[in-house]
Amino acid sequence: MAIALLSVGLLGLLVFLLGANVSRERQSVAVTQFEAEANPKSGLRKSIRAHGNCIEYVPMLSLMILALGLRLPLLPWWIAALMIGAVVSRYVHAAGILTGGSIYEANMMKRIGAGGTYITGLILSIVLIVRASGLF
Repeated sequence: MAIALLSVGLLGLLVFLLGANVSRERQSVAVTQFEAEANPKSGLRKSIRAHGNCIEYVPMLSLMILALGLRLPLLPWWIAALMIGAVVSRYVHAAGILTGGSIYEANMMKRIGAGGTYITGLILSIVLIVRASGLF
C-alpha cells in the first residue's frame, strides 16, 4: 500500500506543480495572454498543454493505483513497478512538453512518457479487470 500511496502522492504533486507553473507563466507574459496562448512555442502554451495533458491521465491512473493498493496491500513487485513506471512516465512526458521547442513537435521525452503512460495504464486496467473477475 505504501507504493500506491507514494505513487498517487507524486501524481498529485505533479498536477499542482504544473498548475502553479501555468499561473507563474501567466503572470510573466510580456504580450497579451491570447497571443502567448496562440504561440505553440511560448512558455505559457507549453505550460497549459503540460498541465492539461497531465489532468487527462492522472485521475484514472490514481484511481487504478489506489484500487490495486487497497485490494493488494502486499503488492507483487511487478505491480509496484507498474505504478512507479506510470508516475515516471507522467513526469517524463511533462518535462518533454515543457522543454521541447513547440507543443506540436515530437521529441523523445514526450514519446517515452506517452508510451509509458499507455503501457502502464493498459496493464493496470487489465490487472484490475482480472482481479474483479475473480470476485464474481
